[in-house]
Amino acid sequence: MLRISKLADYGTVVMVQIASAPYRLHTAAEVAEEVGVPLPTVSKLLKGLARQGLVVSKRGALGGYRLARPPEEITIGHVITALEGPVAVTACSDGDGLCDHEESCATRIPWIRVNQIVQEALDGVTLADMVAALPGRGGACGSPNPDPSTHRLDLAPPEGGQAAGDDHE
Repeated sequence: MLRISKLADYGTVVMVQIASAPYRLHTAAEVAEEVGVPLPTVSKLLKGLARQGLVVSKRGALGGYRLARPPEEITIGHVITALEGPVAVTACSDGDGLCDHEESCATRIPWIRVNQIVQEALDGVTLADMVAALPGRGGACGSPNPDPSTHRLDLAPPEGGQAAGDDHE
């Protein structure tokens, strides 16, 4: 089963919390309390996200963290990549020379395509999109009876266009 790590999941939750009030400083303790994630975990995540340039920190009694860019410019793909490294569904998706069967593998190109589609899907959702879906913000998660069937990713190529990865010979 394809699944992001618990740490990347928590990192996304932390970033969405900060994005809900993007222009003010948030302390690690405040974020931890608001999202229900232990403070040491939130602190570790925020330090990593700061090292990767997704949040900026200000030291001192009135310090905290804020987004480095507007929430419309930070994608879930950015957050996951900052915490986990590039998305790689299979070893051959992770780069050339990492699979012993690379030269003769009939599924390599399709797996690379799947990897590209997953990355594009993650890059297609911003923190602003996630904030809009928070309860009380009018999104699907905030509606009384959210219907997940109305919120699906369309992975088909555009009409007359190529799907991700179709540029391989």
